[in-house]
Amino acid sequence: MARIDTCRGTIGVSDDGGGDPATPILFLHGVGSDRSVWHPQLDHLAGRRRALAIDHPGYGDSEFHADAARDDFAAAGWAALDALGIGRAHLCGLSLGGVVAIAMHHAAPGRVASLVIADSFAVHPDGPAIHQRSVAASQAMPMRALAEARVPALVGASASAELRAELVETMAAIDPAAFRIGSAAVWLADQCERVARIAVPTLVLVGNEDQVTPPTLSVDLHRRIVGSTLAMINHAGHLANVEQPEMFNGLVDRFLTTID
Repeated sequence: MARIDTCRGTIGVSDDGGGDPATPILFLHGVGSDRSVWHPQLDHLAGRRRALAIDHPGYGDSEFHADAARDDFAAAGWAALDALGIGRAHLCGLSLGGVVAIAMHHAAPGRVASLVIADSFAVHPDGPAIHQRSVAASQAMPMRALAEARVPALVGASASAELRAELVETMAAIDPAAFRIGSAAVWLADQCERVARIAVPTLVLVGNEDQVTPPTLSVDLHRRIVGSTLAMINHAGHLANVEQPEMFNGLVDRFLTTID
């Protein structure tokens, strides 16, 4: 499955369709990628739990909406689950995806079985400046050049050349206008009040070498979400799920087994 029609337009979806009767899990990508970044997790869960990943509006196979904002990304996530007949799900988001997962919980807390928030935050102290730099760069250079300049800062020291090249290709394919909308959605987020109201089981993950959303921001997020669990992923930068997939998958597995 590549695309589905929803009340929020066409949305790109990867859906293994299996794993019933366990509660499905929805994966939400970051600002510099698309749903393909979750292949290590979808492959890992295949046949054991229904696992899905979607493209945010304007990314991958999803319809572009020029006026989309953070809560529109969240609404698109729920629209995709509605179209697939899924009422309740675990949400796992990385970076922008973590911001969107928090917004999805805010919109429909009763539909969220749990949250996994990776390499993200409630509010980023340098968010406005990062947003300005991201917008300026996307206007001043082609996305491939931006990706080549940006990817080294996204991964840890041990990331392979193959992974780095794959990340460049994925980021280079993003529509610059969609990238700018995604940048506003993530870097201008201030969801401190929203995270304080989270009452579902929550796992906060972060790569110990993350330069973009440093571990201190995940510690802050963990402290704001009562009862949450914090775990550090060693030898990983901002894209912990693809840099250290076995460790990431193991932590998510153990977390979910305590819930379902």
